[in-house]
Amino acid sequence: MSQPSPKPQQIPVVVLAGFLGSGKTTLLNHLLHRSGGSRIGALVNDFGAIEIDAMAVAGALGDSTVSLGNGCLCCAVDASELDQYLERLAEPTLGIDVIVIEASGLAEPQELVRMLLASEHPGVVYGGLVEVVDAAEFDDTRARHPEIDRHLALADLVVVNKLDRAADGERVLRLVRTLVDRAAVVPATYGRIDPEFLFDCRPSEERIGQLSFDDLHGDDLYEDGPHGGDLHEGGLNEEDLSEGGLNGESLNEDAPRHRPHDHAGHLHAAYDSLSFVSPGPLDPRRLMTFLDSRPEGLYRIKGYVDFGPYDVRNRYAVHAVGRFLRFYPEPWPAGGERLTQLVLIGSGIDTAALEKELEASRSDAPHADEHGMWGVLRYVRDPEEQGADPA
Repeated sequence: MSQPSPKPQQIPVVVLAGFLGSGKTTLLNHLLHRSGGSRIGALVNDFGAIEIDAMAVAGALGDSTVSLGNGCLCCAVDASELDQYLERLAEPTLGIDVIVIEASGLAEPQELVRMLLASEHPGVVYGGLVEVVDAAEFDDTRARHPEIDRHLALADLVVVNKLDRAADGERVLRLVRTLVDRAAVVPATYGRIDPEFLFDCRPSEERIGQLSFDDLHGDDLYEDGPHGGDLHEGGLNEEDLSEGGLNGESLNEDAPRHRPHDHAGHLHAAYDSLSFVSPGPLDPRRLMTFLDSRPEGLYRIKGYVDFGPYDVRNRYAVHAVGRFLRFYPEPWPAGGERLTQLVLIGSGIDTAALEKELEASRSDAPHADEHGMWGVLRYVRDPEEQGADPA
């Protein structure tokens, strides 16, 4: 089955957080190289007079990059100022599919999420808090920054990076899983995670009149390796930069190159997905019971829901990431088959059990219960609403 790609009216904004040296810039660069035809906008926030991280992604995004300069995002701007930055990236002529905020290693994730949820910009929606941790230095990081436990509890997705350097990576993974609150925990080296975890990759052929980063590099995509694409993981350091080792355009000049599909396979090992199709409608109460009790490791849900007699005119696009949920009612396409189509993405999830629960949400009721949609409508944002998000 081809996976449904709901097109909500808003661009998802992913917050990429983690302490200094965890590998956030490496992960962002990896996403840029493996965007699958999607166009990524980035807010890069550094702490320091020389904006090293902004240089690390320079050239990859062009006008789609906004650097916040010296200081932590959560301290340097308030929600209204953040909206100004987001407005630049949400400009329709840029054709941005997803926005990633790479926060300073000193930034406070809770405040970043609060500002994003308080955003009054109608063109964006919360896309999840991704916390990156350094597996090799995890114990030392907890000792220096005990607040990391709180950060992990807030995260929607945790990337346990640099597993290849950890003395006991499995122990670190087990420990991290005890510190999260139902978040998906993904192992990684060199920041390599499948972009589908974070956003819907759009095939290049769907793009008209615009080039993605993949398009620009074609067959010359760079291979992330021990000496490429990272300021903290083995290759470049600040001394290299001060001696002219970085020109702001190509971090991987000496790295090996490979054909675009050489990496296929290893990126998909860390996540599980379930595709669910129902020719009949779902009961809104039963579906909300399912959504309210999402299991550990289930990170994203996307697709469309048919609620049958509860709303005969509209289907409901679903955007769920972590604990965040939103529905978008939209008219059914004329002449199209009315189906519920959902894709669930996570790590370590029991797909068989999830499918069984969704099957139990089917409904054959000929008439609608007067109050049956109340639970769903809580997560439909009023187009006129300019306040806080209901979620």
